[in-house]
Formats: sequence, structure tokens, C-alpha cells
Amino acid sequence: MLNLSPRSVLAAATVLTAATLFAAHASEIWGGLVPCALCLVERWPYRVAILFGILGLILPPLQARIAAWLFVLAMLTGAADGFVHVGVEQGWWKSPLPECVGPDLRGLSIAQRLAAMPERPSKPCDEPTYLIPFLPVSMAAMNLIFCLGVAGVVAIRRK
Repeated sequence: MLNLSPRSVLAAATVLTAATLFAAHASEIWGGLVPCALCLVERWPYRVAILFGILGLILPPLQARIAAWLFVLAMLTGAADGFVHVGVEQGWWKSPLPECVGPDLRGLSIAQRLAAMPERPSKPCDEPTYLIPFLPVSMAAMNLIFCLGVAGVVAIRRK
């Protein structure tokens, strides 16, 4: 088993988190995937974790330890967001975001319906997106698993 220092683990986790965030953006830009509102919310803990990861690499040891624990907390927040999204996809509960529900266009004329259309296409939050066709794990579930895994590894190395 590798015996990496806590800073090395934090550096690897920060790079992996940044790569995952980049992959999410790349799948949207070049892959044509349209994120739902919950998907966009799920990206914020990654940004915060990257910031704390960088701080943990440049600060003195005591502050670096605090930054690493804040990194773990940010990733656990990402896992909680992922859990909420998986619950919405599975129909366990309704989305907490109003953007996830389509507008009620009943009784509107065609012109009014066209005027009510968003500039960007949106995707319902309860419709799972599968990145790997033969693997029935949605991107929200992958986010949940990733966040728990990274938070766990960094937390274990920080004891």
C-alpha cells in the first residue's frame, strides 16, 4: 500500500476534483449534454473544494489541516447534493428547485408560449443522464459516489 503524505493526498484529490469539474463542463460543451438545474448546483461544492485544496497546499501545516477538513466538508456537501438529485431521479421526492419543473403553458397562445421559452434548452431534473451507456449509474449517482470517495480518502489521511 502506498504511504503518501497528507499533502500529497490532498494535492491528488484537488487535481482529481478539478479534472472531474472540467469533465462535467466538457461533456456539456463538446459532448452536447444539457445539465439540469440540480446538476449546476452540484458543481459548486467542487469549486469550493478546489479552493480549499489549493489553500491546503500553500498554507502552513496548521492552517493546511483546517483547509483539508474544509475540503472534506465541501465534498460531503457535494455528496448531499448528489443524494438529493438521485432521490429526485428515482422519484423518492420532488426537486427542491423551481427550475426543475417546466412552466405551465396551458391556456397560452402560441406567441405567448414562444415568448415563455428559455434561451437555453433545459432538462428536467428527474430525467437521469447516463454517461456510460452500458452502466446504469446516472451522473448524479456518480457524483455522489465520487464525492464520498474523495472525502473519505482525504479524511482518512488527515487523522
